[in-house]
Parts: sequence; structure tokens; C-alpha cells
Amino acid sequence: MQRAGTVEDVAQSVAVVRCPDEGHPDLGTALLDQNLDTVGRVVDVFGPVERPFLAVSPDDGVRLAPLLGAVLYYRE
Repeated sequence: MQRAGTVEDVAQSVAVVRCPDEGHPDLGTALLDQNLDTVGRVVDVFGPVERPFLAVSPDDGVRLAPLLGAVLYYRE
């Protein structure tokens, strides 16, 4: 398991995740919460190369607001 980053914001039906460093999951990668439940998939990578942001589209039934401040993970 790799740490994808922390959910910093929720905007326009996507979660904005800040990566801890320049490493990040690829587009389409499923992101998991601390319980290893899939919360969504990476749909965009943007921002500075050193610490990019991920736009994460939620899976059906996943509410984004409770994810604010949560750390998300991914499998390599």
C-alpha cells in the first residue's frame, strides 16, 4: 500500500487530494480509505510537480464531505 495523500477539499463532485511528494498514482487508479474500502478513482493530476494534487471521482454511494482530512491510499 502506498499513501496517495490527504483529502484537502471537495469541489464540483470530486475530492481534491494533496500528494505528500512527487510520487502519485496513475489516472484510473482506485483510492482506498483507512478501512481499505474503495472511495473513488483518480481522474486528473494537476499542480506543482513536487507535490501535485489529484482529482478523485467518487464511487457510487460514496459521500465526499466525510472524507475531508482523510488519508487515502492505493495499491501498486
